[in-house]
Amino acid sequence: MHIAAQVLVALVALIHAYFLVLEMFLWDTARGRKVFGTTPAFSRESAPLAANQGLYNGFMAAGLVWSLIAGDPVAYQAQIFFLGCLIVAGVYGAATVNRKILLVQATPAAAALVLVLLAG
Repeated sequence: MHIAAQVLVALVALIHAYFLVLEMFLWDTARGRKVFGTTPAFSRESAPLAANQGLYNGFMAAGLVWSLIAGDPVAYQAQIFFLGCLIVAGVYGAATVNRKILLVQATPAAAALVLVLLAG
C-alpha cells in the first residue's frame, strides 16, 4: 500500500509540474490555447496571471517531491498537507472556473490522499 501511495503522490507531482509548464511557458501558444480553450487575445492579456498560477502549481509539485524524499513524520505530514491543498484548490476551481478541474486536479489528489492515509 505504501508503494502505491508514493507512486500516486509522484504522479500528482508530475501532473502539477506539467501544469507549471503549460501555464508559465505555453499559455500564449497554440497548444496552451487548445488545452485551456482560450483565444489569442485572452491568452496574451492573461499570460501574467497564468504564469503566477503556474508558479503556484510548481510549489505544489515541489512540496510533493519534498514529501517523497523527506523522512517520516515530515513526509507523511507534508503529503497530507499538499494533497489537501490541491483538493481544496481543485474543488474551488471546479466551482468557479471549470468542472473539469475536479477530475484533473482534485480527483488524483484525493485518490493519493486516500492511499497515503491507508498506508499510514
